[in-house]
Amino acid sequence: MTFLVLNAAGAQGGAVARKLVAEGLDVRGFSRSGKVPAGAQPAVGNLGDAAAVAAAFAGVSHASVMLPMVYEPDVVERYVRNVRDAALAAGVRRLVVNTGNRLPGHDSGLPVFETRRRAVRTLREAGLPVVELRPAVYLDNLAAPWVAGPLAAEGVLAYPLPSDLPVAWLAHEDLAACTHAALLADGLEGATVNLGPSESVTGAELAAAIGARYLAQDVDVFEKGLTALVDPPTAAAIAATYRLAADDPALLAADPAAPDLLGVRPTPPRTWLAAQPWARR
Repeated sequence: MTFLVLNAAGAQGGAVARKLVAEGLDVRGFSRSGKVPAGAQPAVGNLGDAAAVAAAFAGVSHASVMLPMVYEPDVVERYVRNVRDAALAAGVRRLVVNTGNRLPGHDSGLPVFETRRRAVRTLREAGLPVVELRPAVYLDNLAAPWVAGPLAAEGVLAYPLPSDLPVAWLAHEDLAACTHAALLADGLEGATVNLGPSESVTGAELAAAIGARYLAQDVDVFEKGLTALVDPPTAAAIAATYRLAADDPALLAADPAAPDLLGVRPTPPRTWLAAQPWARR
């Protein structure tokens, strides 16, 4: 068996590739740069290049799909079409798709959500054996300098979510464990799994666990800061996920069924945060 990880140079894809390598599996990592975790075979290309995607899928039995932070519907549609055609040609036995966010139960009209919803639908309608993973919010986001800096220096955990919003925070390492399980577990074809621990934790509770104070960062300020790292449309798309979450308290909450479906018990958020050296005061 050969396992393909798309976006293997990214934080999420890289975590998945490392987990699969650690499990002793034959791993191929697809990325623009060709830089992939140690132990993975590099496959260079971008999702807009049908030939490169087909070459990456050649001989692959299982694949982890994480789309890049691109939300233009036409561009994403081309990416997904290339993945669909390559996966069908390879005869993959399992395709695990990480949507990157929880998706609202209705059409939000926001490309950050709806391009991912359409991507999963396209792959499923092609008859591919898809398992859809929907993470809530990554704990690793808290390691970003704009969060970790104020936390270490001032004891303030600032994040663009309401202080009382219940969130199923998930670490990248646990995403990787969930992806590994979803790639190999029997009977999951067609499943949609809301990833996260069995317990929701609010920002205020998370901060209190390490003796810090929580500050609900203004989303407009957050979006403006993001433009130093990504282009304005991408920053706006990311910020839109936080605005919608604030208006839909159930969106990011824990789903008790998820651990039972995958057999993975993610790290409790308080435990993860307390173990980070940059979070200790």
